Amino acid sequence: MSRRASLKASDADREHIAERLRKAAAEGRLLTEELEHRLGTAFSARTYGELEPLVADLPRDVVPRRRQSPSLPPFAVALGVLLLMPVVVAVVISLIVLVASMFALWAVVAVIVMWMFGRRPPAFPGRYYARHWHAHAHRWR
Repeated sequence: MSRRASLKASDADREHIAERLRKAAAEGRLLTEELEHRLGTAFSARTYGELEPLVADLPRDVVPRRRQSPSLPPFAVALGVLLLMPVVVAVVISLIVLVASMFALWAVVAVIVMWMFGRRPPAFPGRYYARHWHAHAHRWR
């Protein structure tokens, strides 16, 4: 006799066995009289050894396996890559143009700022030189 068979069963264990028996009766595996007899025995069982023979001739609780998602054929994967590639190329080119235009915009802004605030020659050089003739007299000789 195995060690498990001599272990005490809990109320939850008895209820689990009873649920398996009810399910088997609903599937047509047990007659009503047989179900009543086994349920009475299950609820009066004290050890696992008394519970296990009640469901030994019934199939185990099988958890239904997940259905595998259908795999795509290789040509479908290749077609998806071919259709996705132009989109990726367009996004990359758009990002490059965006970054380049940002640098070009800053260059234009820098030129405009230098033109507006940079050092320029006077608008009327004649007046400037007339006022400051003595400072520039050495240049004209």
